Amino acid sequence: MNESAAGSPLIHVVVADDQAAVREPLAMVLALTADISVVATAANGHEVLDAVAETPVDVVLMDLRMPGMDGTEATRRLSESHPDVAVVVLTTFADDDSVMAALGAGARGYLTKNAGREDIARAIRAAAAGQSVLDQEVRDRLLAAVTGAQRSAPGEPLPGDLTPREREVLALIGQGLPNRAIAERLFVSEATVKTHINNLFAKAGIRDRAEAVRRAIAAGLA
Repeated sequence: MNESAAGSPLIHVVVADDQAAVREPLAMVLALTADISVVATAANGHEVLDAVAETPVDVVLMDLRMPGMDGTEATRRLSESHPDVAVVVLTTFADDDSVMAALGAGARGYLTKNAGREDIARAIRAAAAGQSVLDQEVRDRLLAAVTGAQRSAPGEPLPGDLTPREREVLALIGQGLPNRAIAERLFVSEATVKTHINNLFAKAGIRDRAEAVRRAIAAGLA
């Protein structure tokens, strides 16, 4: 990162939203923030991937419902090809499926469009620093979903033969971290992380990353 005029790290951001009436004003407002530089805007997931390929990006502020390629799929592809780029979802949708799909794809933050400028800026800073940020409505929904899952499926604990490292990897998946970030956190290779994920998925009967997020939250790991 370059430095802002105040000397703090300059965070390079892509703003993605299919509605120009939302995208352009949001980009202009964020550009007024001293430590944030909006390097590109995008109307769909394809444009997000193009922007990230063409210029250094730290954070993508991602809408979910976009034509051509939606935000969830774009997040998944970024997690695979550019895991150092953090995604913060900013959307009108806070239903359980949207939240879980986005977090499972690797989003590091999830805000609704009720969030104000300072909330969005704080989430961008947190994501750039490797932290996860969920707004209160999303946290409440996740808590309700987990509580409901625990009541409806109390007999589905994590298997006892998970190794401590596999549980640690599951916890980090539950925090929304992509494989590369997990590898950096644990000081191991991405290949080793993938091996742990394959093993814990097989042992716990987990089908995909979104389910892994649910199981990690339900088990109190995330």
